[in-house]
Amino acid sequence: MTNNKSNFSFLSEHWSFLLQDAQQVESYALRDPRAASIYARRTLELALKWLFVNDTALKAPYEKNLAAMLYETTFKANIKPALFKDIKVIHQLGNIAVHGDQEITTEYGLAVTRGLHQFLGWLARVYTRGGAKPETFHASYLPQSEPSHHHLSVDEIEKLQDNLKAKDEALDKEKTAADAKLTATETELAALKEQLALLQQVKETNKQTIGSDEYTEAQTRELIIDVMLREASWNPKANNVEEYEVLDCMPTASGERTGTGYVDYVLWGKDNKPVALVEAKKTRVSPKDGKRQAELYADCLEKHHGQRPIIYYSNGYTTWLWDDQFYPPREVQGFATRDELQWQINQRAERKDLSKLQPKKEITGRYYQMEAAARVMENFGTKRKRKSLIVMATGSGKTRLAITLVDMLMRAGWARKILFLADRVALVNQAKREFNRHLPHVSVASLLDKKQEDARVLFSTYPTMLNCIDGTKKDQKEIFSVAHFDLIIIDEAHRSVYQKYGAIFDYFDSLLLGLTATPRGEVDRNTYKLFELEDHQPTYSYELEQAVDDGFLVPPRAISVPVKFQREGIKYKDLSPEEQEEYELQEQFYDQEGELKEEVSASALNQWLFNTDTVNKVLMHLMENGIKVEGGDKLGKTIIFAKNTKHADFIVEQFDKNYPEMAGKFCRKVDYSVKYVQSLIDDFSIKDKEPNIVASVDMLDTGIDVPEVVNLVLFKLVRSKTKFWQMLGRGTRLCEDLFAPGNHKKEFIIFDYCQNLEFFDANPDGYESGIQESVKQKIFKRRLELSVALQNGEPDDEALVSLGDQLKDQVHSAVDTMNLDNFIVRKQRQNVEIFAKRERWLSLNEDDMKVLAEKLSGLPTKDDDDEFSRRFDLLILSLQLAIMQNDRSQETYQKKIREIAKGLESKSAIPSVAEQMELILELITDDWWQDVTLPLLEVVRLKLRDLIRFIDSAEGLQDVYTNFEDEIGDGTEKYDVVKADPNLKDYKQRVQRFIRDHQDHITVRRLKNNKPVSKKDIAALEDILFSDDGPIARDEYEKLYGELPIGYLVRSIVGLDRNAVTRVFADLLEKSPLHPDQISFLDEIIRYLMRNGTMKPKVLFDAPFTHINTKGVAGIFGDEGGKKVIELVREINENADVA
Repeated sequence: MTNNKSNFSFLSEHWSFLLQDAQQVESYALRDPRAASIYARRTLELALKWLFVNDTALKAPYEKNLAAMLYETTFKANIKPALFKDIKVIHQLGNIAVHGDQEITTEYGLAVTRGLHQFLGWLARVYTRGGAKPETFHASYLPQSEPSHHHLSVDEIEKLQDNLKAKDEALDKEKTAADAKLTATETELAALKEQLALLQQVKETNKQTIGSDEYTEAQTRELIIDVMLREASWNPKANNVEEYEVLDCMPTASGERTGTGYVDYVLWGKDNKPVALVEAKKTRVSPKDGKRQAELYADCLEKHHGQRPIIYYSNGYTTWLWDDQFYPPREVQGFATRDELQWQINQRAERKDLSKLQPKKEITGRYYQMEAAARVMENFGTKRKRKSLIVMATGSGKTRLAITLVDMLMRAGWARKILFLADRVALVNQAKREFNRHLPHVSVASLLDKKQEDARVLFSTYPTMLNCIDGTKKDQKEIFSVAHFDLIIIDEAHRSVYQKYGAIFDYFDSLLLGLTATPRGEVDRNTYKLFELEDHQPTYSYELEQAVDDGFLVPPRAISVPVKFQREGIKYKDLSPEEQEEYELQEQFYDQEGELKEEVSASALNQWLFNTDTVNKVLMHLMENGIKVEGGDKLGKTIIFAKNTKHADFIVEQFDKNYPEMAGKFCRKVDYSVKYVQSLIDDFSIKDKEPNIVASVDMLDTGIDVPEVVNLVLFKLVRSKTKFWQMLGRGTRLCEDLFAPGNHKKEFIIFDYCQNLEFFDANPDGYESGIQESVKQKIFKRRLELSVALQNGEPDDEALVSLGDQLKDQVHSAVDTMNLDNFIVRKQRQNVEIFAKRERWLSLNEDDMKVLAEKLSGLPTKDDDDEFSRRFDLLILSLQLAIMQNDRSQETYQKKIREIAKGLESKSAIPSVAEQMELILELITDDWWQDVTLPLLEVVRLKLRDLIRFIDSAEGLQDVYTNFEDEIGDGTEKYDVVKADPNLKDYKQRVQRFIRDHQDHITVRRLKNNKPVSKKDIAALEDILFSDDGPIARDEYEKLYGELPIGYLVRSIVGLDRNAVTRVFADLLEKSPLHPDQISFLDEIIRYLMRNGTMKPKVLFDAPFTHINTKGVAGIFGDEGGKKVIELVREINENADVA
């Protein structure tokens, strides 16, 4: 350095290994900020490496890279949040300097130098023996930039990186030399380590002196908004971006628009026209306070540049986007890139009216698919909604509908980038194949494929997408900006839009389309809530009952089969003498006192007790009564829903023993434990390929599309109505020529061996479980609840006061170490920063509790604890709370802790367990539990939590295999899963049965298909209808129906074929785009004719045809259009009478 003065001179005595690089930062700060950022990042990394080697209070991170060290929880808890922000800026700018081509200005060079000075000053002050006194930072010490100064080129930067990397590797190899650089002497290093425990209090005192006040407005931009802009590839320091002056356009005191304003940020397109502006507010101020000001700035920019920009207003915590030419304001999680903003600007002129588009019938030609498409177009277009939810029965073509909607939105200029999300790899691959088949001209790609391609439609699972947008991943840049996609499609939305995955939809700013068969109605998993809909009011629905009535799906035949052990359990007294002897030999059939249990509950079956005869009888019943193919010689495709993987194994083993001639290929297990399981599913999906039976554990409950499935076996309890309907959906698909040419699949059978049908008959809505909280979230909430209970109880016992403080420290640490770069945490940034201050926890009130429990407890936090330790923490906390609340459950928790102690007692050979053996043995006794205290339980937690992992996973119930004779009864077919029309008349039922037996009669076929009939046709029908074996005599017919033509009667019984009716209205449907209400009205007519066969024109002016418009058909189609509809209806009626 040419300047002899240095801000880092305090490093020279004890921290010389950092001095050279720190002074390089200082040297380059104003002259070459990119080089300064690279050196600052390196200096930070060296300092953190030293810290993790020498501070025994810190836990070594999972990886030795800068990001892992930076976000390690014990380190982050060790420094104040403001200081952490300083070093985070160093990390981020260092990455941009190395990997990006964005300009790094002298302001940033100054920022990283100042931030490095703060951090190294803290390091020296806390860890230097005897203390250190860094001077206040002086910007005047920094060498000024000169015109002649040479900035490092890209090649030189790469060379610099290589040289620094080689230097680091050399230092690692020469460990002795590296250690010598850490401190002046070995003695000093040893003394430092020896005294470190005593220095903790000094550390806590000293670090309080280093910090920063809450953000000013400039800091808001610098530390938050600037970084967000850079994430979207904007350079906030570029020309005409910050504080852009607008003249003669802002309101003045006189009311005229002649004033001057300064736009915080203007983002420019390639044509030098504004594509967006950002109004930045202070963190204490709501960003909405800047809405009007931002709107006025947009007026100014439009006036001067002829283009109205997209409007953003933000306080760093919350950001709003407002395209006031089309949409109301909405909250977003970041900024769009230049290309994305230009696309949004262009859409204003180029997007087409969605109501004028027609779906391609070669993709979705069914009436309900066309109406669904029209409803979504109306929702997105006319209503300007950004979210739509389609509820359609499994097998009715949800994926095809999605393809049609993508095609329409692309053709209309509404979408160019689409993301299709599913929760399973098989569903992703299946959807990708369908898109390829129906939209061959549209490029598609999957994030699951090794070869990544740029494509218009991208497919992914939820976890894969989370990884792509998680800014905390090591050395990973965010692949997708918040506005990258114009449309996101959620497949099987009922499974995938709650808990962790919901954060994806918070992150992206796009149109959202959900596809589901059974949306949830609970608050926590409420699919409707995500789509901003009233409960049970989707954008469009097409239910299973209607699909079956329409003939697009096949109905189930549900059979409940009583199996004694599955219903009643195994009772010792009911067994034969030989079986009782076998029962007595099973260790698991004895209680803790050594007494033989009188019975084993039904819940044990297929959980840990596997009875051979039970499985054999179920398999035999299935093989005898299931639907067969190949002329009745082979059981058709069958899914057995098993309780767990051991149950599935047992089923397959018993099948192979009973049917060895099948060579072990006919029945196979399908679950996640099977290697290459997808290939088994693929084989099952092929009509003539084995396996024909699959024992599935959770894998085939949803998403699998095998039309040949004709048997579903419920061999486990199902209590979720959602899951039940999804499982049922595996059998509903049509399958032509399944049994022979022209002999199609007409139904499928549900074999229920576990009383699920009876359960849902008594409990139509089932039992839906609430949202599943993680163990970490439960621990957070229990610590919070217990600490506040102790706070409010104001105990005199110092041990209880200390415990309350410790609990608050633990919960505070979880909040304080939350990574604000994580897009899930980012949305709660303001609350996180509020509660990151330890003083905020001194006295928590109810509002604080609500924010912490509801907003922060479920946010991701990083710790290195294993699952066993966490669960033990939760167990101790639950017991402590139960004691505080005098709850009976404390007995249960005590019993569990004793069982854990017994499990550890047998592990005395492990040194760490042996050290705690005295406590472990005491926990087993009754005396220890007398008057146990909360602090004493905390001691138990701390001493044993790291030992829990040594307990054998097999401790507890061992699997038991028996062969007791079971009983299986006849199946009962009384459960109408798809309910029949309750209003059918007796005569109609009789005639329907008769017509069913004569459905091939030419006259019936012609009437049902809207073909004209002759006198000869009617006479032929009368011969059989009025015969002695017919359902009604001629005189009875005349007495009951008078002069009603017989064709009308037959039509009223058999109705009309949907395709036949649809063909009549085809010209009307295809001639010009129809409004969704018109499509819905025609659909109502078609349904009416399908049910009744004919229609009186006056009906079109009465309910239900007046529900949409009180004027009926005239109100919907107008006078001329209404006359055309009536004319078509009369043509249909005429075909029911003699021509």
